[in-house]
Amino acid sequence: MKTTIYQLFVRHFGNLKTSGRENGNIERNGCGKFADITDKALLEIKKLGFTHVWLTGILEHASGTAYSNRPADNPKILKGIAGSPYAVKDYFDVSPDLALDVDKRIDEFKYLLGRCHGAGLRVLIDFIPNHVARSYESDVRPYQSFGKDDDVKEFCGLDNNFYYLDGDKPLELPSGIYNSEKHALVTGNNAATHTPSKDDWYETVKLNYGFDFTKGEKLFNGEKEPKTWNMMDSILAYWQELGVDGFRCDMAHMVPIEFWKWAVDKARDRFPHVYFLAEAYAGDPMKVTEGNVLNELLDSGFDEIYDSRSYDLVKGLYEQGKWANDLDEILWDSNRLHSMTRYAENHDEVRIASPKHWGGHGSKIGPAVSGFLFGIGAGACLFYNGQEVGETAEGAKGYSGDDGKTSIFDYIALPELQKWVNGHNYDGKDLSEEQDDLRDWYRKWLNVMQEPAFSAGETYGLNSFNKDNKHYGRLHGENVSGHWLYGFLRYDKKTDQAYLVMINFHPTETMKDLDIWFSKDARKWLGGFDYESMQLEELRPCEVMTYCMKQVKEEPQKK
Repeated sequence: MKTTIYQLFVRHFGNLKTSGRENGNIERNGCGKFADITDKALLEIKKLGFTHVWLTGILEHASGTAYSNRPADNPKILKGIAGSPYAVKDYFDVSPDLALDVDKRIDEFKYLLGRCHGAGLRVLIDFIPNHVARSYESDVRPYQSFGKDDDVKEFCGLDNNFYYLDGDKPLELPSGIYNSEKHALVTGNNAATHTPSKDDWYETVKLNYGFDFTKGEKLFNGEKEPKTWNMMDSILAYWQELGVDGFRCDMAHMVPIEFWKWAVDKARDRFPHVYFLAEAYAGDPMKVTEGNVLNELLDSGFDEIYDSRSYDLVKGLYEQGKWANDLDEILWDSNRLHSMTRYAENHDEVRIASPKHWGGHGSKIGPAVSGFLFGIGAGACLFYNGQEVGETAEGAKGYSGDDGKTSIFDYIALPELQKWVNGHNYDGKDLSEEQDDLRDWYRKWLNVMQEPAFSAGETYGLNSFNKDNKHYGRLHGENVSGHWLYGFLRYDKKTDQAYLVMINFHPTETMKDLDIWFSKDARKWLGGFDYESMQLEELRPCEVMTYCMKQVKEEPQKK
């Protein structure tokens, strides 16, 4: 089965407030709760075509909201009033913002886990191994608070949880002087300075895995695991025992590969089917390897890994003048083609429907973009709540400004998703016809992704052979085909199932009288296919046309 992941940002998902304002507090702007994610909501997510739900932002993190026995954090170490969900304050607890009864927040989370499993959805949460909040202190397991027995005179000790800067001077954060750390700690993105910039992850501190990133030197030798390794393993074990099925691992390339091999093995000893998804970027200079970090993470045991390159290539069609032919780059590494998680949106990226990005074409390009990204390989599909109804993320909401992203730092609602949520009825009563059609398209496509050709089959690109084909979407003034039109085959040899997928990425142009050529090699690859070409009358703007060839020696049948 192909893994399809619905990223559900709990703070946003069930929030019904419509009177929020920029930088508003939780009372004014509202906040989604665990209880808002009802059986009906989960059933609809399942029907949309998802196998997994990634409950984002559930760990207790530094926040500007105070509760009984939990004061608000110093605003100097916060980004936004709600705070970053990636500045974790207690790895063994959940955010009190998300509970109806703060004292029973873990129980409410357990009930949500039960509802998810009852709907047939596996549950992922974030595992953030590289950094924690500057205010980290576990109330649930105080004996496992990071840094308790560190040697603060060492920059990078094998048994230290943190990295320590020289001198007694306080940190000068972009938000002001911060003197709450007796010994200044290195910032989460490897900024070993007392004066991190506004672009640094200054609200976090980096965890030490026995690796001196300033020298590229590993202090561990296989005889003894660094202290942080065992503490992080206990965190994974804690959530596994609660019933969590897997982890989306934040910035996994910033942690030594040796740790991942060790930790993933231990997690699978406890529960063999635990799922690991790595957020990682091959070009990031902070990666802890000189080799290909994506391949090394896959070799260390990860089920899937982010494919940011495919995202950049498709976005480049609308923002950088790239051609659909350039997408063939994805096909070159067959080992990674089917082990990469692809996405058109997530919490780190801009919304497709943002008027400031993706050429300003709106949600209508979503099917073409997702049709390619989700269909090109057997890897997982990652989908962000609100994408299915064209959430635009317009306007400044707080800390992150008007950047085309749905802010993770502020208390906000999702106005377009609210139309589907409809007072927690989750029936889409208030959606427009266009939004209904968009959501229905995603439902159909995600369910087609479970066909053997897509979930287990191989991929064959058609653009290369059709560059000289004048009837392959060539527009006026072009001398080569493949600017906006992309075609590929998916074929599963075991079931003899084949699909042809044709995508018109152009936002306004209808392509007519198309003639798709199949090379001799392509026909042989399909197990023997008699047709040298196939005609399409038209392909509308951003349309994805899919043809199922159940028996590849017969004429294709439109799906």
